Amino acid sequence: MIDLKQLKRLIKLMTDNDLTELDLQDGDERVCLKRGMGGQPQVHMAPVMSQPMASTAAPVSGAAPTADSADDDEGLIRINCPMVGTFYSAASPDAKPFVNTGQSIDPESVVCIVEACKVFNEIKAEVSGTIERILVENGQTVEFEQALFLVRP
Repeated sequence: MIDLKQLKRLIKLMTDNDLTELDLQDGDERVCLKRGMGGQPQVHMAPVMSQPMASTAAPVSGAAPTADSADDDEGLIRINCPMVGTFYSAASPDAKPFVNTGQSIDPESVVCIVEACKVFNEIKAEVSGTIERILVENGQTVEFEQALFLVRP
């Protein structure tokens, strides 16, 4: 468990620099600090569950395709998840998805939202092209560097 002195230093760092969120992971321990109403930090600590490497883990963009990749995925660019969280394809349940298969995107296009520590993070494409495949479903838990979309440049 994180010691109280270190926790106080993190809170001071957060308030001194006007940060609204701080999320740290060290081995089996994770600390998520988030400033809520009134500017007071809220502390969420949870053990990190160690999981074996699953087939959902994807290589980083530009990495060589894995053996289970289909031949038609060759030449496609992966848009990977920058964090662990929950994938949302639209801004709200009744809104239309940010992107659909066959849609053209540019580097500034928002392709989805990933919720982490109750913060909704817009994920931008960072590439230009056409969405070929959407690899995850709305509401699905996603991992760091998991492929979310395949884009034809």
